[in-house]
Amino acid sequence: MLVRVKKEEASLLRELEVATYQETFGPFIKEADMAHYFDNELSLATIEKELSDPDSETYFVVKDDKIAGFLKFNWGQAQTEQELPQAFEVQRIYVLKAYHGQGLGKEMFEFALEEAEKRGFDWVWLGVWEKNFRAQDFYFKYGFEKFSQHDYITGKTVDTDWLLLPKIGRASCRERV
Repeated sequence: MLVRVKKEEASLLRELEVATYQETFGPFIKEADMAHYFDNELSLATIEKELSDPDSETYFVVKDDKIAGFLKFNWGQAQTEQELPQAFEVQRIYVLKAYHGQGLGKEMFEFALEEAEKRGFDWVWLGVWEKNFRAQDFYFKYGFEKFSQHDYITGKTVDTDWLLLPKIGRASCRERV
């Protein structure tokens, strides 16, 4: 079940973002760089600002009455890139490791695709770390493909994110799976 995050839940969202980011990237990024990222990119002030942005929405995914992950999507000026006209960005999909393999990522992603379609966007896109093969395989099953890339900076660590998209059109992305 997906529940929209309220502004007063910013600290809870921050804890979840830090935990899932640490689980996902902790083994690959220096501790000092992670601390810098948490203090800046995932600061409470940053998250509160994002939750107040009218061009962005964030949702908790709930399993057995526990928050298991979250989804964030953006459009307009809230997107991290402005390369595509009339576009919708799926910026973050994270699930705590204890809940991996239970279909929660799929639930969140399909919800995001439905929202993009309902709202009339021409494009849906996302960024994925070039070494996150599990996530890439997931998105490829939906017909996503690489169209560009950008640097993703965590402290002094610079990684490459692939930017992926399919065109939203007559054949829905969900029908490909």
